[in-house]
Amino acid sequence: MKFVTSDRITLDYTDEGIGQPIVILTGFGGSKEIWHGQVSVLVTAGYRVVNIDSRCHGLSERTGKGLRMSRRAMDAYELIQQLKLKQPILLGNSMGAATWFAYVSLFGDQSIKAVIDVDQTPKMINTTDWPYGFKDVTWSDFPDYFYNPLGPSTHKHIDDTTYKLVKRVAKQSPFDEKATLPLLVDHAFQDWRDVVAGLTIPFLIIAGENSPYFDSAFAAVTARTAIKGQSVVVPEAGHIVMAEQSQAFNQALLRFLATLE
Repeated sequence: MKFVTSDRITLDYTDEGIGQPIVILTGFGGSKEIWHGQVSVLVTAGYRVVNIDSRCHGLSERTGKGLRMSRRAMDAYELIQQLKLKQPILLGNSMGAATWFAYVSLFGDQSIKAVIDVDQTPKMINTTDWPYGFKDVTWSDFPDYFYNPLGPSTHKHIDDTTYKLVKRVAKQSPFDEKATLPLLVDHAFQDWRDVVAGLTIPFLIIAGENSPYFDSAFAAVTARTAIKGQSVVVPEAGHIVMAEQSQAFNQALLRFLATLE
């Protein structure tokens, strides 16, 4: 399905199932197909799943406009308003989760049922008061570090079906990392800790124990700052937890969703 944003960029998304809406966003360079192992499970469990390719990602339009976290959040907000989704659950991996933090910073959490963060620290730059950033990156490395390859994101192979779907989309609509670097730099610059601390709704972090990007201890530390925060660390999983350990991820996700009913 297609949706045109207020600044005239066309986004691609899927909308499946009925019931409580869950809106999904993927991280930098990813496409919505990475969630293949979750969508059918959630639809079967009685949820309506809206899965979005952000601008410049997946099958959505390539553009030099709006390459910042606030615009990504606005895009999602406009689609949620267009679809008239009531009290959606917001689910995101990596930059997708950070986009939901931007969303809450702009619009509050009164119209949201819950937020689920998959392996994304609220602060990417390591400082003396926050040693849970991206790898060992500090302000002395910023922004230059992010102009270079970030290295592998996974600990183990993602499942074969998901891999084929992701590769098919990548071939059909290649991701232009160089052109999209301003977005990555804006992402790395942000500090969402105050947003997490201000959440009044249920908040879950699912981290990969073997994430190449983050110390999984960030999950418990971050969750404790939220009023209704909790965390799960999935063993033998890297940054793309949902596609590396789909069964364990889905179990943790469904357990949390059951507490919201």
